[in-house]
Amino acid sequence: MLLRAAWRRAAVAVTAAPGPKPAAPTRGLRLRVGDHAPQSAVPADTAAVPEAGPVLRPLYMDVQATTPLDPRVLDAMLPYLINYYGNPHSRTHAYGWESEAAMERARQQVASLIGADPREIIFTSGATESNNIAIKGVARFYRSRKKHLITTQTEHKCVLDSCRSLEAEGFQVTYLPVQKSGIIDLKELEAAIQPDTSLVSVMTVNNEIGVKQPIAEIGRICSSRKVYFHTDAAQAVGKIPLDVNDMKIDLMSISAHKIYGPKGVGAIYIRRRPRVRVEALQSGGGQERGMRSGTVPTPLVVGLGAACEVAQQEMEYDHKRISKLSERLIQNIMKSLPDVVMNGDPKHHYPGCINLSFAYVEGESLLMALKDVALSSGSACTSASLEPSYVLRAIGTDEDLAHSSIRFGIGRFTTEEEVDYTVEKCIQHVKRLREMSPLWEMVQDGIDLKSIKWTQH
Repeated sequence: MLLRAAWRRAAVAVTAAPGPKPAAPTRGLRLRVGDHAPQSAVPADTAAVPEAGPVLRPLYMDVQATTPLDPRVLDAMLPYLINYYGNPHSRTHAYGWESEAAMERARQQVASLIGADPREIIFTSGATESNNIAIKGVARFYRSRKKHLITTQTEHKCVLDSCRSLEAEGFQVTYLPVQKSGIIDLKELEAAIQPDTSLVSVMTVNNEIGVKQPIAEIGRICSSRKVYFHTDAAQAVGKIPLDVNDMKIDLMSISAHKIYGPKGVGAIYIRRRPRVRVEALQSGGGQERGMRSGTVPTPLVVGLGAACEVAQQEMEYDHKRISKLSERLIQNIMKSLPDVVMNGDPKHHYPGCINLSFAYVEGESLLMALKDVALSSGSACTSASLEPSYVLRAIGTDEDLAHSSIRFGIGRFTTEEEVDYTVEKCIQHVKRLREMSPLWEMVQDGIDLKSIKWTQH
C-alpha cells in the first residue's frame, strides 16, 4: 500500500509539472511497455543527455526460470522493509518481537501449503541451498552406518553436483535412468535400494520438461524400506496439491521466486516425527534449530509466506487457467507446423511447462529470432552451455531434436493475447528458418536423413 501511495503521489507530481506532457505509449501485443529504464543512483547531466522514451520489453514466457512478484506479496513485505526492521532474533525489545512474530506467521503459511507442522519449516536462501542441506546433511549425519544415495539422471544441477561432491568423499550414488516419458521405473528404484541407502532424492516436477514423478508411490517405497525421501519441489509447491504426510516425504525443498515471491529466500521441510537428522552446512549463531545459522531476512520470509498463502487460495483456479492456455499454445503450434515433438509425458505433466522440439531448426537460432518473447532452451542454470540438455538426452531425445528444443513457461499473469502472439511469431520464424535449411529441403524431397552416411572433409 505504501508503494501504491508513492506511485499516486508521483503521478500527481508529473501531471502538475509545467511543460509538455509525454505522449502516452501505445499498447500492443508485441511488447510490454515500461515507463523507465534502470537509472543510475548518480544524476546525469540532463542537458547533455536526450530525454529517454518508453522502454520496450519482450513478453515474458519463462516462468520456470523465475516469476514476477505478485503485488499482494509486495504489499505484505513493504512494512518490514521500512518500519518493522528489527532483527527477529533480538529477544529483548519490541523491534525483535515484531519481526519474530512475522517470521513465525510466515512459517505457518509455508507449512499450511504442504500439510506440515510449522516447526518442520527451516528458512534458507532458496531451493539450491535447501537441496544441498537435504542431500549433504543427511548423507554426512548417517555416514557411519549408511553411505549410499539414490537420485535420477534428470535432477536439477545442484542436486547432481551435491551427489558428485559426496562421491568425492567416499559415498556411493546411484543415478537412476528415466523412461522415454521422463518418469522413473519404480521397480528399478526398489531394486536400487541397498541396506546402507540413507536417502532417495527425486524431483517432483522437472524444471525443463514439466514431467511429474509419482511422488506418493516413491514415498511409500522409501517408507517401507526405512529410507529417507527428499524431493526438490521448487517447480511444484503452490502449483499442484502436495501433502508431506500423505506422500510420506521426509525432506522437501521450496523456492519463493518460483511462486511469485521474492528472490533470495526459500525453505526446507524436515520431518520431526520420526525425526530426520541433518548435519548443518554452515556454522554460526544456531538459528533455525541449528540447521541453518544466519539472521533470517524478515521481509523475504514474509514474502515467501504471503506467496504460499496466495498460492493455496488460488491454486485450483490458476491450474485450470494455465491448463487452458497451455492447450491453446500446443494445439495452435502443432496444427500449423509439422514435425514438432512435445518432450516428456503429456499425461503426467504440469501444464505450465511446455518443452517442444522443432525439427530441422536450431533452437538458438529460433530464440534469437523470437527476440520479442522471453523464452529459454532449458534450465536457466545451464543455458550458457551449447551442449544439448542433459534432461533431453536422458529421455532418449535425438541429438538434433535436443538442439532444437524451446521451453515455454505459462504462469499466473500470462494472458491469452501473449500466448497467441507467441504462437504466431513461433510459427512465422520456424517456417522461415526451415526454408533456409538444406535438411528441410531434403526432407521435403522425401529423403530419409537417418539413411545418409555423413562424412567429414
